Amino acid sequence: MGISTYVIVGFGAALAGFVQGLSGFAFGLVAISVWAWVIDPASAAALAVTGSLTGQIIAALSVRRGFDLAHVAPFILGGLAGIPLGAALVPHLDMSWFKTILGALLVLWCPAMLLSKDLPRVTLGGRVADAAVGFGGGVLGGLGGFTGTLPTLWCTLRGYERDVQRAVIQNFNLSMLAVTFIVYLSSGLVTARMLPMIAVVLPSMLVPTLFGTRIYVGLSETGFRRLVLGLLTVSGIALLVSGLPGLLR
Repeated sequence: MGISTYVIVGFGAALAGFVQGLSGFAFGLVAISVWAWVIDPASAAALAVTGSLTGQIIAALSVRRGFDLAHVAPFILGGLAGIPLGAALVPHLDMSWFKTILGALLVLWCPAMLLSKDLPRVTLGGRVADAAVGFGGGVLGGLGGFTGTLPTLWCTLRGYERDVQRAVIQNFNLSMLAVTFIVYLSSGLVTARMLPMIAVVLPSMLVPTLFGTRIYVGLSETGFRRLVLGLLTVSGIALLVSGLPGLLR
């Protein structure tokens, strides 16, 4: 593995750490949108979960928003059921499908989030709907640490204020990523050969994560949404451009 690969992995970790510190989620989405160009999906997923968990711990200590059990519990219970399914799918991922699906997810999800301020507030479904969304977040978490994607959109549709949403997502992500990391370790998805990559990822993301949490405190809701989702949309387009030719062949 060449030096350029480590440079790209470090860049992806730094970028993802900043976005996670800023928004409270999306480390896996940002990191893998960069890493998918240079490393295999299984390794990218394992590194993303490791980095996501580390970033969530840093963010939780830097941006404390409390723990509301009534809000978080349904998401966590659903997520715990979804993690094993996502983790079981990791070894069977095809690179072209992986890039295309992830890219499509970003391209569809990010503009939806940008427009979500104009959508009506969702009040139906109660805790059952929250648990179902948590299950989807758990599956995506098992696939590579994407735990916050669906719950973040759902909390926005629920009409939660920014700090309430951050509290739900931050505590959900921290719980899900801790369990996912344990599942990855026990199933052999995190291996000794990944240690050099992990040694690049963790230091690379540390300062950007802290920097992102500092900016979050003073950033308006509109400003941070546009910055993060704009970046993720560009990443999704890049992945689609890379993955679709392989599927068409």
